[in-house]
Amino acid sequence: MLELSMHILDIVENSISAGADVVTILIEENRKENIFTVEIKDNGEGMDELKQKKAVDPFFTTKEKKVGLGLPLLVEAARRTQGNVQISTLPGQGTSIKATFGLTHLDRQPLGDIIETMVVLIVGHPNVEFSYCYTHNGKKFSWDTQTIREHFEDVPFHNPQVVQFIRDELKKMYV
Repeated sequence: MLELSMHILDIVENSISAGADVVTILIEENRKENIFTVEIKDNGEGMDELKQKKAVDPFFTTKEKKVGLGLPLLVEAARRTQGNVQISTLPGQGTSIKATFGLTHLDRQPLGDIIETMVVLIVGHPNVEFSYCYTHNGKKFSWDTQTIREHFEDVPFHNPQVVQFIRDELKKMYV
């Protein structure tokens, strides 16, 4: 994966596969401390200690394929920038994955197109409640799918007007 937004997409898809119907994505750029943080929290099934240890093993997966590279690739991407990944989870209580990167480190992957990543997640999983928060040097911008539900009521998320609304709302965070 060449961009952090693709790591986010992968982790969130895993969250949803684990039964999550509420997902929070937090991104923080802190120039003062030279840290870039991505945190994904869910209310899925969580993991026991053994499954948590195996989750960072590239030769372990709960899916039908032979290997699971999502978390191991994220761990390696963080380590390349003198960062790390913390996993907090308990069975039945969801999971939080927090990846910290050196913000200005030469090897830090770019965030990528986080707006389109969010659009794909929201439109592809209309029954999941998403919240997204982007913090840049202490200035916080938040948005969630409840905004869509209030604005459009019963119009499906895949409606072109809704998709454009999602893009426009998320773009406001980066102005």
